[in-house]
Parts: sequence; structure tokens; C-alpha cells
Amino acid sequence: MSTQATESLLTKDSGQGKEPKQRVWQDYFTFNTDHKVIGIQYMVTSFVFYFIGGALAGGIRTELATPASDFVDPETYNRLFTMHGTIMIFFWIIPAGAAFANYLIPLMIGAEDMAFPRLNAVAFWMVPPGSLLLLSSFFFGAPESGWTSYPPLSLISSKVGEGIWIFSLLVIGTSSILGAINFLTTILKMRIPTMGIYQMPLFCWSMIATSALVLIATPVLAAALILLSFDLIVGTNFFNPAGGGDPVVYQHMFWFYSHPAVYIMILPFFGAISEILPVHARKPIFGYRAIAYSSLAIAFLGLIVWAHHMFSSGTPGWLRMFFMITTMVIAVPTGIKVFSWCATIWGGKISFNSSMLFAMGFISAFLIGGLSGVMLASVPFDIHVHDTYFVVAHLHYVLFGGSVLGLFAGFYHWYPKVTGRMINETLGKIHFFLTFIGLNITFLPMHQLGLLGMNRRVALYDPKFQTLNIICTVGAYIMAVSTLPFIINVLWSLKRGAKAGRNPWRALTLEWQTSSPPAIENFAEEPILWSEPYEYGIDSYSIDSDQQVEAILAEVKADV
Repeated sequence: MSTQATESLLTKDSGQGKEPKQRVWQDYFTFNTDHKVIGIQYMVTSFVFYFIGGALAGGIRTELATPASDFVDPETYNRLFTMHGTIMIFFWIIPAGAAFANYLIPLMIGAEDMAFPRLNAVAFWMVPPGSLLLLSSFFFGAPESGWTSYPPLSLISSKVGEGIWIFSLLVIGTSSILGAINFLTTILKMRIPTMGIYQMPLFCWSMIATSALVLIATPVLAAALILLSFDLIVGTNFFNPAGGGDPVVYQHMFWFYSHPAVYIMILPFFGAISEILPVHARKPIFGYRAIAYSSLAIAFLGLIVWAHHMFSSGTPGWLRMFFMITTMVIAVPTGIKVFSWCATIWGGKISFNSSMLFAMGFISAFLIGGLSGVMLASVPFDIHVHDTYFVVAHLHYVLFGGSVLGLFAGFYHWYPKVTGRMINETLGKIHFFLTFIGLNITFLPMHQLGLLGMNRRVALYDPKFQTLNIICTVGAYIMAVSTLPFIINVLWSLKRGAKAGRNPWRALTLEWQTSSPPAIENFAEEPILWSEPYEYGIDSYSIDSDQQVEAILAEVKADV
């Protein structure tokens, strides 16, 4: 189908043929309430911290290339892995998910902006000071107790750095709560009148689930951090065993947030994958309602699995069984998504572009992480490998293999919409293969390291583990190199990339019915809903003639 015909079907002229008004570069450095500006601000800020967190990871892997402490001392190593984990979770993945949500939700539902634009801007402008505050801890003795900050260790080392860490997370957590309020209200109240809940893009369903988790779980983490700060600064004994406190209570409060945080990080990219696969496989999504409901099921079950992180902390046997069962059950809605994605791809006319490659890499890597997660749900196995590199491998296959690959899939998919330029596919594919190869070389051997008994969070280890650690370090360097073609591609394509047009992918969701990049007001008039083309008796992903396009468009307009 020709580009002209596609735009006749899926877009309208904006402003009676006039070029839509666009933002200028200065807008991106101001307190701007446009959701698209805020989305880009989130994205750029989160990528800055991706590179910082990645540099810290490079330092960690360089130290672990040899058994001795010969690159950094053990104290510095503790600070590196504490800050790496904190930055990658709270200042990279979670803000990156907010970036996609901010940019896409109003466009996907036909709204002009978020429900609370000023609150949206406030939520973003809490991120830079919170992140700079965290980085400033390096000047005062960065925290050394890991990103979990378990007491009593967090109460006896780097008190100033620990206090800064706590306050920075309170700031970023407040930002997440404000964003979640905006996302939920916008999705539920600002859809165009013809869009019911079963016509919403699956990305919107995933953000409903994500926002619900943020609103329920984040205040519990905030309470735990505030009580921890009292123990640290005032000298109370909520979690300090020396004064009669109970550190296990902190673990319960921390993991009540931090396991749902896994889904807060990955659910937005589940939604993105559900939008990407049908477009680049030229097939409607398989099992729309099953995928939608599975997002809600994951959000609910994610709130009752937290204590599987605590099987070795003296948890009663009956409680272990409960959390083991719920942890295994949560694999069911996740499996529904994987099977639906595979069924969507099966028999499709797949375009192996950068976005699709990252999406398929996401499925395979996340599947490995999910399978090892089911293994860790088993109490005997979890106790055996607890606090070993098997857990590190599982975590990174889920979060890097899942969230990060999903993020890049979404980045390449919506880059033409955001910039108006096509990405360079050659550089994009180089980026994918380096990332995917580096990912597996780095984290696959860690399963074996964990089964052999190598503890995580240590700078010194038995020399018998060195060969596998060298392999992991080489893989980490490959992933580091993979960022170079990505950066070059983004900057080069921004200036020299081919013009994208409104809908280069022939996608069906509403964001493709406006200009690329979108006009300030998003839409000149209310867009036509075209989310369920199979209602009209034809697979619109397979339209191959201009005559079909015009006939179907006339029928849709008549129905509307």
C-alpha cells in the first residue's frame, strides 16, 4: 500500500494543509506543561543516568575480572554497586517508562494533554534535583549497604551518604506518585467519546496497572525510608536490633514496594511490545482482552509475592508456602502475554527492522528471566542459591533483557513520530546485535557462578570463579560498546534521517493520525478511532490496494 493511501486512511490534514506549529529547542529547558515536552525531558534525563549507571557497571565488572581487589578497594566497590543499582532502577528504568507514558498516552486516546498539566511538570522537575542529590553523595561518602539498604548495615556505615540516599529516593518516589495520578486520570477520563475501554491501546492498559502499583506500593517504601532515617539521624530503634528494633520489618516494608517495582519497571514495556509486534508483523494482536486482563492480574498478584525475597530470613514455613505458590501463579498471566505475542508473530509478514529485533530479543531474554524466576519461587532452590550470582543473573535477564530491550524497541518504533525523521536501520541493527550478544555473554554465565556458590556483592572471590568472571566482563564491555552506534544513530538521524511522514509504519493507533512530530495541540480535530479494523470484515494490516483503502475509509466515516 502506498504511503499516500496509508495517510488517506489513517490521518487527516492538520490545519487545512498548513504546517502544524512545533516547539522550539528552548522549550525543552523550561517549566513546560506540554506532555510531549515533558516526555522528552524524562527520556533525555533518564538516558543520562543510563550512561552513568552503565559506567558504574563497567567499574564493577572491571574489578571482578580478577579475584583480587586490584582496580578499586572493597569500600569503593560497595559504593559502586549500591549506586549502580539505585540509579538503574530509580533514575533510569522508572523515569524512562514515565517518558513513554507522558508522550504517548494523550496521543493514543485523542486528548490534547494530560489531565493535570502543571502537576505533570512538577513531577518531572522533581527528578533532576533528586538525581543530583543522589550523585552528590559521592562527595560525602556514598552509601555502601546496597540498593536495598538493609539495617543494621545501613545504620553503621556512611551515615551522611545514607541520609542523602534516603532523601533522594523520597523525592523520586513523590514524583512517581504524582505521575501515576496523572496517568490514571487521563486514561480513565479523557479518551475521545468513541473510545471505550476495549478500544484503548494495550499500552494504556499496562499504564493503568503500573499506576495502580505505584499508588499502592510507593507510600509503603516512603514510610520505611522515613523510619530508617529516624533510626539513622535521631537515634530511634524501629529497625535497629541493638535497641530492640526489628530489621525484618524493614525488609517486609521494602519488598512490599520493591517487588511490585519490578512490574512498575516492566509493565510499560509489556504495553509497548503489545503495540509494536502487530505493526511490524502486519497482523492484529492475538488475544487483546487476555493481554489487557493479564496486566491487571500481574498488578494484583505482584502485591502478594514480596516475601519470596525473604525465604532465608526466618519466615515461618506456612508463610513460605503461601508466597511460593503466589510467586509461581504470577507466571500464568505473564505466560499469557508471551503466548499471545508469539501467536501475533506466527505467520505474520515480519519486518526485521531495529524495533522488531529488539522486541523479539525482549521476548527471548525475558523468557529466560521468567523461567529462572519460577525456579527461585521454589523454597528449597531459593535457599540454596540465595545471595549468589544466580539471583544477579535472574534480575538482569528480567530488567535488562526485559525492560531495557523493550525500551529500545519502543524508542526505535516511536522515534519517527517524536522527531519526524527515520532512524538509520543499519546502525540500529548493529546496536541490537551488540546489545543482545553482550547481554547473554554477561549474564548467562552468572547462572553457573551462582550454582557453584559465588556470592554476590563481594569484590574478592575464590580464584576458581575467575574464568567465568572474565567472560562476564568481556560481555559487559560489548554492551558498553553497543551504546556508541546508538548515540551516533540518534544524533545523525535527528539531522540527516529521511523524513518520516505521519505514519511510516502504517500503524493503526491514534498517535499516527497527527503530524510527525505532533503539533502543539496534538490534533486539529477529533481523530477517527481505528483500533479494531477486524470489525469491518477485513484485515487492515494486509490492505494492498488504494481502492480498498478508500472504500474502507468511507465505511468508517459513515459509521462514525
